[in-house]
Formats: sequence, structure tokens, C-alpha cells
Amino acid sequence: MINSSKIGTIQTLQISKKTADGFMLSDGETDYPLPADQIHEEITEIGQTVSAFIYKNREKEIIATTVIPEVTLDSYGWAEVEEVVPNLGVFVNIGVDKAFLVSKDHLPLLKEVWPEEGDWLFVSLEKDKKDRVFAEPISEGEVIEDLEQAPASLLNETVIGRVYRSTKAGSFVLTGEGYRGFIHPFERKTEPRLGETIEGRVIDVKDDGTINISLRPLKQEVMGDDAEQVYQFLKDNDGVMNLTDKSSPDEIRDTFHISKAAFKRALGKLLKERKIIQQDGKTIINHQEE
Repeated sequence: MINSSKIGTIQTLQISKKTADGFMLSDGETDYPLPADQIHEEITEIGQTVSAFIYKNREKEIIATTVIPEVTLDSYGWAEVEEVVPNLGVFVNIGVDKAFLVSKDHLPLLKEVWPEEGDWLFVSLEKDKKDRVFAEPISEGEVIEDLEQAPASLLNETVIGRVYRSTKAGSFVLTGEGYRGFIHPFERKTEPRLGETIEGRVIDVKDDGTINISLRPLKQEVMGDDAEQVYQFLKDNDGVMNLTDKSSPDEIRDTFHISKAAFKRALGKLLKERKIIQQDGKTIINHQEE
């Protein structure tokens, strides 16, 4: 009986014998099959010591591989999303020939921000009481332990990162340099997916070395985009809407997903261009200027 307690771990093992389909590796108590297609380093002789990852393959056989994944029971790293199964969660590829499930219990409540195939999740492996191994997003504490401090010179620079955590408060990002970033809902037009790769502008470097990121263009560029969005909304609604510069921030955000200040700038641009008028508590397309 093969010892299942070492599933999901990296072990130092000795080659104990050759088989028809590879070799057997031993820890002195248990032998683990090392199939020929899982040998990725030179095997020279019986008794040779090798590092191997122990796991259950797609046929649910406990085997060894000399492919050493970054993600194990004892370590975490990025894993690519291979498949999305709405009633279960997503399966991620850690580099071996078997995908590991990230349960829907560890994904956002809103399926709109679930990862898609090709996205990347920051995970480690976890094992249940039945020795079944799953992938699980790592905790915020584990992220904090291993951060790089962003330099003050990063302000206003463009960064690329992946969303590793998605909450109501906003999206948390890790950049390739190891900086932790935060995207406030005000600083995005749509919520990025968990695992999505984003490119944004650094708008603040905190004293603790973390950064705040905006996915919105610079203010002068945003004004044009927002004005176009408001004008298109008017055209789609018979040229009239009940929102004006006096409307509440919540009403504006519910409709356009922008702040009241951004909305007022957009209205100001349209008013200056004489594309709209405001009367009787409504904003109306100025058809005389069309």
C-alpha cells in the first residue's frame, strides 16, 4: 500500500529498481512509481537520489514525477486556470499532468468576476481528511509576509499585475515585481476578474510600500469617455434622463459607475458643446444643435 500522507509534497527519494514503465523510487519505507513520461532529469543508476513531487494523476494513481511544481502543500505560486465548472469552481494547472480544483467556496460570490480560462490564481495546495488535494487561494497574511516595498518613484508609473483577491472593498493585485496593489471601486469602470492580468497607473505609494492603482485614464481623457457614455445613454433613452448635476452620488454610480465629480465634468463638457440642456430636473439632448 503506497503511503498517501506525502501526496502534494516534494520528497528526496532513491531509485530502488527499474520497471517496465520507468523506475520505482523509495523513501526507505514506501515505493513510488516514477513512470517514464514523468522523468525529466537524467537517471543514471539504481541508488541515485532524486527530488520528486508525489501526487495522484488523472487515473487517481499515486505516482512520482521529477517535475517540481512551484505550488505544493508547503509552498505557493501562480497556477493557470485550465477549466471553469460553474457548479464546482475552477481547475488550475500547477505544471503536472493533473489539474487541481479551486472550490467555488473560495471564489467570489459574483460569478461575473470568477476567473476565466487563461487567468492565473495565486494558490497553495491543501489536503482534506480523506487525503484529497485541492488548490486554495493563499491568505492575505501569507501575501503580506512576502512583499516587496514599492519605491516612491513608482508614483504615476504604469504597472502590470494580477488580481489575487476580490472583495466588496476593491481588488487586490500583485505585480511582477512583488508589489501589493489595491484598486478602489472608484478607480475602475468595471470590476476585474479574480486572476485577471491588469495594467494600471500608480496613484499613491503608501508608507508601508504598498500602492494604490487606477484603471481609469487621466482626468482629461476620462472626461471625454464619460461624456460619450452619458450622451450614448441619452440617445438610448429617447434623449432624456432624470439625472442632473444635482442628483445623488449613489444614483449616478448605479447608472454610470462613475463618481459624481466625474459625472459633473462630463455634463459640463456636453453643456459647453451645446449637446444637452437641463430643465425641469432632467437632462435632455439639445436637438437644435444636432
